Amino acid sequence: MMRYQILNALLHFLFFFIGAGIGSFLNVVIYRVPRGISVNNPRRSFCPPCQYQIPWYHNVPILSWILLRGKCANCGTSISPRYLGVEAFTGLMFYAVFWQFSGEWHEIADWGPMVVCLWVFMSLLIAGTFIDIEHFLLPEEITRNGTIAGILASLWVPTLQGEELWWRAGLMALASAAVGFGGLRLVVELGKLAFGRKKLVFEKPEAWSVTQPDENEPPIVTIGDEKIEWVDLFGMQRPTDRLVVTSPILRINDQSRKDVTVELYVETMKVIDSAGKVEEFNLEAVTKLEGKTTGVMIPREAMGLGDVHFMMMIGAFVGWKAVLFTIFAASVLGTLFSGFIRLTGRAQWGTKLPFGPYLAAGAALWVFYGPQVLNWYLNKVTGGDDF
Repeated sequence: MMRYQILNALLHFLFFFIGAGIGSFLNVVIYRVPRGISVNNPRRSFCPPCQYQIPWYHNVPILSWILLRGKCANCGTSISPRYLGVEAFTGLMFYAVFWQFSGEWHEIADWGPMVVCLWVFMSLLIAGTFIDIEHFLLPEEITRNGTIAGILASLWVPTLQGEELWWRAGLMALASAAVGFGGLRLVVELGKLAFGRKKLVFEKPEAWSVTQPDENEPPIVTIGDEKIEWVDLFGMQRPTDRLVVTSPILRINDQSRKDVTVELYVETMKVIDSAGKVEEFNLEAVTKLEGKTTGVMIPREAMGLGDVHFMMMIGAFVGWKAVLFTIFAASVLGTLFSGFIRLTGRAQWGTKLPFGPYLAAGAALWVFYGPQVLNWYLNKVTGGDDF
């Protein structure tokens, strides 16, 4: 008995530090993936300012950041506290999963697969959260590959989908991924209909332009002092989305126009003069687009396509009930948190805030408490059986 207690105690410490080690790798993913850098080349972590490749003894999770006082050992540049936070938080989440779903050490064959699958799920949620916070995007490497991982995990551990047979769990994972994608896409489309346009009118003409500093990056629309990324305007790839600019002066390549209305679409552009004559352009042929504007109508999204794919991944891992719970929980958390930071003056009303972290929080809440909360609520409301 004493030996079992010692082994169980060791597992508690071991799994926290396994999580911290995975968190160290997630820091690599969070930094490199949105910048288009391979996670395998260079193989070792490096300091971005001085390119110093960090040796293993300076890369021990949590301890190295503390002992080095959050600075690079080579150049002394400060290392973001995010690195420490991701390692510690991942360690805590791995430990929480182990605590919630494990049994005795000698029964690892029963609980081990479930814990491993949920560790993978938590890792994807954490990586997606911190990338979305920093870059306002959820890369396909996280969402689509995560969806595939969720389907495979459900085949391995059918209870993730509330099933006993592997093939039923696989079908349920596919269906739940579709529910996740379709459910959040419906929310986006309804939000677009209700709040999908922002109109600006200027007393004096403001400068505006569309530029593409790097041919490998999407264009940027500048209106006065405001810069808007192309993906924020046309990220959903709808052919009906358009940016409308009333322009008393316009320059297209080496030609000038006066008193025109410009309609920008994801791949094309229309220029309409005061007589109603329409000229159409393929944006790939437009190398210069600038002028003055007296009014702009901007398409806007409640969230991006990355959030929709993120929800698809969540459904593939933990089922359609989790999808419904996550969307509701994320909406409540997002409303409360964004309202709080705006009321306290930490963000302006209308400031763009990422939604991915709220989806991740809602999904994590489901893993630990969701089924119990849902069943309690339904029993209170209907007096019926578990959902």
